[in-house]
Amino acid sequence: MASALIGGLGAQGLLREPPVVVEPLQEVREALRARFAVHAIESPDGSLTGCAALILAVKPQQMRAAVLSAAPYLGETLLISIAAGIPTASIARWAGRDLSIVRAMPNTPALIGEGITGLFANPAVDPRQRELAALLLGAVGATVWVGEEALLDAVTAISGSGPAYVFYLIEALERAGRELGLAPEAAHRLARATFSGAVRLAEASSEPLEVLRERVTSKGGTTQAALTELERQKVAEHIVGAARAAAIRAAEMGREFGQD
Repeated sequence: MASALIGGLGAQGLLREPPVVVEPLQEVREALRARFAVHAIESPDGSLTGCAALILAVKPQQMRAAVLSAAPYLGETLLISIAAGIPTASIARWAGRDLSIVRAMPNTPALIGEGITGLFANPAVDPRQRELAALLLGAVGATVWVGEEALLDAVTAISGSGPAYVFYLIEALERAGRELGLAPEAAHRLARATFSGAVRLAEASSEPLEVLRERVTSKGGTTQAALTELERQKVAEHIVGAARAAAIRAAEMGREFGQD
């Protein structure tokens, strides 16, 4: 995700000078320098002092160590965390003082500039910093602000984990095509194009999804037969349940990895 953000910022012309990247692994540092011409360092140092924003693109279990190591150089820096579950209060506590913190939950389509990121700002974040956070995360897709931090668990469940659900459904549709006799390549192309086309149609239309679905569904036809089976199997309820499980796990991770 860090690479996606660096690439997106560069593509948008938002990098006036090479960004500072902290990366402990030498081979990764060298790869980042070669790909993006960044200033890559092994651990936080004085080069972080005075930066407008620091994006904490680490796993939840690594967040405490990352904040502790960066804390001496932060000053008035805006912290942007993309770690699932970790509360802003834990980040501020590890830093040892109140800080301007934005939590962000991007998703993997950010890798091609088609992501969407949920954002939450703690009370210390001022309007200028909100704009900065939206600008930085907007380099890889759309952004949506939520007014309560707990709602980021729902964002994680819907859009953060959501691409995996879509891939799962595409896999299932491909499998159905193969089992119905289609050649693997035909099933592959049909499943992917159907999903991408349906999404584009939904984005282009002002009609509710229910209306779009009904327009495809002729009474007594093939689509109605398929949807009747989906309803019989309670597929919608299972999808909602899956997202709920993801949200619960996000909250658990906050409690698990947000401790001292």
